[in-house]
Parts: sequence; C-alpha cells; structure tokens
Amino acid sequence: MEMLIISGLSGAGKSRVAAALEDLDFYCVDNMPAALMPKFAELCAATRGRYERVALVSDIRSRDGFDQLFAALDELRTMGFDYKILYVDATVETIVKRYKETRRRHPLDSETSGLDSETSGLESAVRREIKMLERVRERADYVIDTTGLTLGKLQRTLFRMFGAGEEERLRVTVMSFGFKYGIPIEADLVFDVRFLPNPFYVPELTNRTGLESDVYNYVMDSERSREFLKKLEDMVDFLLPNYEEEGKMTLTVCVGCTGGRHRSVAVTEALARHLREQGRETECVHRDIAKS
Repeated sequence: MEMLIISGLSGAGKSRVAAALEDLDFYCVDNMPAALMPKFAELCAATRGRYERVALVSDIRSRDGFDQLFAALDELRTMGFDYKILYVDATVETIVKRYKETRRRHPLDSETSGLDSETSGLESAVRREIKMLERVRERADYVIDTTGLTLGKLQRTLFRMFGAGEEERLRVTVMSFGFKYGIPIEADLVFDVRFLPNPFYVPELTNRTGLESDVYNYVMDSERSREFLKKLEDMVDFLLPNYEEEGKMTLTVCVGCTGGRHRSVAVTEALARHLREQGRETECVHRDIAKS
C-alpha cells in the first residue's frame, strides 16, 4: 500500500492537493488525528488491495501536537507500513491574502488575538504555525510551494510526482444531443449543427439514425458539412493542448441538432473518430438517439 501523509500550512492548499490526488486514485482522508493513523493503516491493509493508494491530511487543526504525529509515523514504520510526507507551503504574504479573500479564520488566530499590536492578528498566526511545523517540513520527502501556482499547474506538479508512470492526457467525451431536450449540463463546449442537411425530411431516413451509413452519408457528403467538420477538428485540436496546459483532466464536447438522432450523431461519430486517430482517449455518447 502506498501511503502519503499531507501536511503544511493552513491556507497553502492542502485541500486542493487532496482533491487532485483523488484523480490519481488516492483514497484521501482530511484532518486525520495522528493517533488513528496506525489503526487506519491496518484497516486499509485488511481490505487486501482495495485501498492501494492512501493520502492522509494531518495539520494544525487536529490539535494533537506534532510529537504525537511523529510517534504515529514511527509506529507505522514499526508495523511495516512505508509512507512519504508531502509538505504544502506558501509565503506568508500569499496565505494572508488568501485568508482575507475567503474571509475564513486561521486555526491559530484566536491564540494570537491577545498579543501586542506588533505581533497579533493573522500574520502572527501564520508565522507561529510556520514555527510549529518546522520539524514536519524538515522530515518531508516532497515540498510543494503553491505561491503563484494556478490550479492547473498544481495538478500537473502532482501528476508528475504521483502519476505512477501514466501519461498525463485529457480524457474527452463527445456527446450528441437534441436542442429540443435541452443542452447537457455537463457540456464544456457546445456546437450547433442544425444548419447541415437534415435527413428527417427524407421519408426513408426519418426513422433511422446517424449511426447508419445512409444517414451518415446524407449528412456528411455535402461540401458545407465537410468544411464544417474540418474547421471543427482544427478548433478542437487547437483547444485540447491548451486545456491540458491548464490542468483540465476531462472535457465534454457536445454537438446538437434538433432531435439528437441524425445530424448531431453523424458529426459526433466523425469527430470522435478523428480524436481517436490522434491518439486521444475518447468516449462517444448519443444522449437522445433513442427518443422519437
């Protein structure tokens, strides 16, 4: 079992780190009391592989004291559990700014409120926490400074550290739909193909779908359709690397016509085939194809 202990400064981004690690198949537990770590490890090991990657967040909120954390970590080693420590850091100025923007209270703020004006307040609380966590930072196997990191850059950093050799690639879903039934709520990009030739008005094609060659060819054999598909492929090819650069892990591209059975299905099939030919992990979904 791969075990990761996440610690660091309040406001540095531990919750975002945990959320990103969940996308890498870690089972994450926030604010884990140090005393429970050995027992939790035993329970995970007893599932015989169900929890292969575990991340536990332990920080100042637990009020355990870090001597107890180190004792728990030593016990884990004695029990035969290996672990790594990830320390999430940021500058004092960055953390103060984040707390002011979110209007949340620092866990140590109440403990510094009674001090003199030069040392009291939020900044004093952050500096006191830095001092308390010095030993944890010294023992850390990994340190991530989130100062100036966008969410996308943080995700890419974690993927490089813990991606288990997997290639960092955006997963794409291409979905056809009918506008008469509403735009899919999961859509990232929406394209309207109601201007393409419509098989609905051809009697022998009305009750068939874009999955059938006669309907597909009717839609795609016009010059307008071919030109549109080429422009659509070029746009998506341009967008996907940029979404990856920002750390996006999944993208849903929705193509709509009136009923979601003919034109949108044909274009969706063509776009999905193009993306697969480019080596993209692509799922093709036809939301409204069975509706009359």
